[in-house]
Amino acid sequence: MPEETISTKWQADRDEADRKLVQVVPSERQIAFQQVGFYAFIHFSVNTYTDKEWGDGTEPGHIFLPERFDPDQWVESVRAAGMKGLILTCKHHDGFCLWPSRYTTHTIAASPFQNGKGDIVKEVSAACRRGGIRFGIYLSPWDRNNESYGSGKAYDDFFVNQLTELLTLYGDIFCVWFDGACGEGRNGKKQQYDWNRYYERIRRLQPQACICICGPDIRWCGNEAGYTRPAEWSVVPERLRDTEKVAAESQHADNTAFRMRDIRSSDLDLGSREVLAGEESLVWYPAEVSTSIRPGWFYHEREDGDVRPLDELLRIYLNAVGGNATFLLNIPPAKDGRFHETDVARLRELGESIRNMFSVNLLCEALIEADVWEEGHEIDAVREDGYETFYKTKDGIRSAEIVIRFPAATRVSCVVLRENIRMSQRIEAFDIRDEKGELLYRGTTVGYQKIAKFAAARVKELYIRIRDARICPTLSFLGVY
Repeated sequence: MPEETISTKWQADRDEADRKLVQVVPSERQIAFQQVGFYAFIHFSVNTYTDKEWGDGTEPGHIFLPERFDPDQWVESVRAAGMKGLILTCKHHDGFCLWPSRYTTHTIAASPFQNGKGDIVKEVSAACRRGGIRFGIYLSPWDRNNESYGSGKAYDDFFVNQLTELLTLYGDIFCVWFDGACGEGRNGKKQQYDWNRYYERIRRLQPQACICICGPDIRWCGNEAGYTRPAEWSVVPERLRDTEKVAAESQHADNTAFRMRDIRSSDLDLGSREVLAGEESLVWYPAEVSTSIRPGWFYHEREDGDVRPLDELLRIYLNAVGGNATFLLNIPPAKDGRFHETDVARLRELGESIRNMFSVNLLCEALIEADVWEEGHEIDAVREDGYETFYKTKDGIRSAEIVIRFPAATRVSCVVLRENIRMSQRIEAFDIRDEKGELLYRGTTVGYQKIAKFAAARVKELYIRIRDARICPTLSFLGVY
């Protein structure tokens, strides 16, 4: 076969494969979730008072007494950090419920908090509404207190009843967060979770809620240390949805090594053309990066001096929210029911740093041009953030050069790119250079958002070269800072 014919066939095969890839797009609930971007995890339970990470279900209710409980302080602090959501551990593995569930006595009603009349879930959800923060729930399927755990349908009935309470009594829920922890219950048995039944109930009662980690909407990045992939894909094999459900691979005991493990090299590439070649079923399944502001997930007084430094939190933020993932940061309340002052100060510093970094989009005062475009999707569309207008090349044109010209030499250190993910994730490689051709940044994927951070440089012109894309690239927003 002539070389030219081989080349033509290779290109046709690639076009066909890429068209299949870009047919995979997010649901509206997934888009809304990615727009939340940065949100809080609140681990609060009897573990706060036993100084443990995992309870065993035998903890007496009388130990739970947050005498200065202040959910508005929580909301004020997460807002100061720039977060837009909050997920509460309504029940951890110990089985202690932060609401007065009708289906167990192991609840806040058995505690002296508000004379047994309290409801932490109600008060936190109300504080979130007052503060304009979206509210989400964590409910552990592993219940080390309940006697029916491990019995099959009887336990699933119990779990779904509790799930129903949380989904019907506390307003709109933006997220239901499941982990895959699966160990033995009081009877020495393990439960085989009926995930599909849980999902059906959530979809019926809270259709706009994303089901995260052990769920079909948002996947775990692979560790709890804040490590991220250099290239994060949202279009991945459907079989990844089952990864965290496998009981044999789930976490059975609290383990520091498990929490702090890195992403395995074999898991670094989940969505390149090469990896997806031959996959029959693909899904939109974006990543979440989760970690804690302290070494543990629950509050421990001995960790008051171990709150993560600002530069470390900022690095995780930029790599996660700026790497086509979302960022879930845990802040554990102390025994009195308030965030510790050190955590509060660090959250405020983080928010100020983020706001200062992105306060002025230098593109507003600059000219912008592109060498190729499709009529109706010119490059000026990237000045406005949204999916109604966007930049796009014609199908089959996989590269483009965008030039930004400033009125005078300007100091730049960051470029933010966003694709129109309603048309899938397309960009595979790009770089940023100055007018002299000096490389400032080289990147791979973009997706919902890429924050390209580089050493500050004074430039008159900035060149953004999209080097490769699936079918054609799109950009819904471009910011220079």
